[in-house]
Amino acid sequence: MNLRLWRTDLSLRVDDTGFDGIKLLQDTDAFCYGVDAVLLADFAKAGPEDTVLDLCSGNGAVAFILYAKYHPAKVCGLELQEAAAGLAQESAKLNGLSERISFTCGDALDISEHFSQGSFSLVVCNPPYFEDGRGVSCGSDPKHLARHESTAGLEDFFSAAEYALKAGGSLCMIHRPERLADLMELSRRHGLEPKTMRMVVPSFGQAARQVLLHFVKGAGKQLTVLAELAVREKDGSFTKEIERIYGRA
Repeated sequence: MNLRLWRTDLSLRVDDTGFDGIKLLQDTDAFCYGVDAVLLADFAKAGPEDTVLDLCSGNGAVAFILYAKYHPAKVCGLELQEAAAGLAQESAKLNGLSERISFTCGDALDISEHFSQGSFSLVVCNPPYFEDGRGVSCGSDPKHLARHESTAGLEDFFSAAEYALKAGGSLCMIHRPERLADLMELSRRHGLEPKTMRMVVPSFGQAARQVLLHFVKGAGKQLTVLAELAVREKDGSFTKEIERIYGRA
């Protein structure tokens, strides 16, 4: 796909992710990735034999960083927005990874049209955090879609993960603590048992802003709550664990 022919109004930049030399095309007028994507990619801990599906893959940040960290066998992304999926596919070509990382433009509601049932061992998902009509709305459609459940809701993402995962497969997700009750209820409704949880705080002693969750399809009941992950020290510098996650330790 030639981006200049496909669309000419993109404000494109090429960012060095800092992970294994991988470069990422981003549209500065749309939603650019942040720390959430990096934390999720690190938390997922894919193995070399894993086949990975990145739901709500955006411009591919989670998929590329996860691949750089763990080198799974294959990573596929599913993204609703055509422009973002196109950029992600171009990034795969830019990095010479088209045979290992690919992206499909499609809705989680229609996952069966794009992938076979039970074809993945790991699903990662950084979904829109806000129910439609809640949270701060953005003026531009791409940013609104990235932050708000528009065509699909939280239960739809669990349903898509249930469909995509083989028995014993894992779903790793980052979300907001205020949605925790919904996350637990809906995951069990779709046979995805919560196994590990970790709160992410801006600094030690502050309230959590994100929660990292690991679910396993068909697993028994037992939830492990890990120590909180602080992003910054009191002086504003990044914590040692964040430096490790970013590969700077």
